[in-house]
Amino acid sequence: MKTHLQPLAEVFGHLITDRSSSANRYRRTRLCPFNNKVPNCTKDKAKNPLGVCSIFHDNHVVITCPIRFRQDWIIANHAAEFFFAPEATWSSLTEVRLNDASGKSAGNIDVMLVAYDQRGTIYDFGALEVQAVYISGNVRDPFEHYMKHPKANQSMDWSNQPNYPRPDYLSSSRKRLAPQLLFKGGILNSWNKRIAVALNKSFFDTLPPLRHTKKDLADIAWMIYDVKPGAGKFQLERVDTVYTKFGAALDQITRSTPGHMQDFVKLLQDRLDEKHQTPPRTQTIEKPF
Repeated sequence: MKTHLQPLAEVFGHLITDRSSSANRYRRTRLCPFNNKVPNCTKDKAKNPLGVCSIFHDNHVVITCPIRFRQDWIIANHAAEFFFAPEATWSSLTEVRLNDASGKSAGNIDVMLVAYDQRGTIYDFGALEVQAVYISGNVRDPFEHYMKHPKANQSMDWSNQPNYPRPDYLSSSRKRLAPQLLFKGGILNSWNKRIAVALNKSFFDTLPPLRHTKKDLADIAWMIYDVKPGAGKFQLERVDTVYTKFGAALDQITRSTPGHMQDFVKLLQDRLDEKHQTPPRTQTIEKPF
């Protein structure tokens, strides 16, 4: 893949270089082709959505919108393969609230898959969590600049602009993925229900090494996807699935890699020395009595 001088890969579900009537219509009417809850894109702001589905980073395409993973609903099929027997009849429900024992919300499940019998009675279920990547920097500015004149700005050079957007993998794992597994995943695991996590390969590669297990023994299926060129647009493709136990995976993701204690002691020593070298600030109170 060539080096890109601007960050935008897909806008409203189409390549920014796509001049087809379909791409123009999606940009003009701010539509989402990836099975959003409504026909339009609602990312960031419903009335003025940030229609960036993915960005370029280090010559890779990085998905920045969780709805982007819903292309053709292949993630639901792959999760069902993990949750249920091949002959199961199942359906999916989106944004399902999960409560704890006190009735307080532990968050919404992105996609809940339910298996049901011939009478329509649910007999099993599993949770599919979708984890896109947070962005550091400013992606709205290049997006709005592009949208002013897509044809003229499709080859824009944004490389020297301040706050050039890039994926923030660390925040994505510590501020989003880990809490999701801790709160929602903890409840589901206590019920002996399985969890599938759909995420980008570039994101998964930044996680600590996870201890693999067999599919039939696993609590979590890490469904790893990439976005690859095909037929004039990008296609979502599964590149791997990693099976893990719940506790072991959570322990690895939430555990920080320790640095050298001597470095921390040096920091403490420097701070202490600085404190001793700086005289205390005192004020004289005239005629206190």
